[in-house]
Amino acid sequence: MTTAFPALVPSGRSFNAGNFPVKTYAAQDGGEVRILYGSKRVGMTLQLTYQNIADANAEKFIDHFHEMKGTYNRFTIGTESRDGWGSDDKWLGAVEWGSQWRYAQSPQLQSVYPGISTVTVNLIAALS
Repeated sequence: MTTAFPALVPSGRSFNAGNFPVKTYAAQDGGEVRILYGSKRVGMTLQLTYQNIADANAEKFIDHFHEMKGTYNRFTIGTESRDGWGSDDKWLGAVEWGSQWRYAQSPQLQSVYPGISTVTVNLIAALS
């Protein structure tokens, strides 16, 4: 059974929408040729911060990271990660653009005081 990404609402979020795969070639005379290599955005990143959560909830991120084999496997995240966004949820998603999330690195935990931690999760979109 696969462990689901923790269904917690982040206290902070940073999203980079990435770009379409474009390669630019410059000629010696300064001319430019641009080639579009696909119809799906790539390079999307999402950073989620969960401030002052119980250590038991922080542990869920470590469990999920372990279940995903670190940065190897892709997964989807729930709508909780987009709570507080005042527009259409699809703009902060990866699935809508043909991708799923994977960890860019291990979750970063900071102990605030006994029993309470802050967790930062960095995700990158990977094509499905």
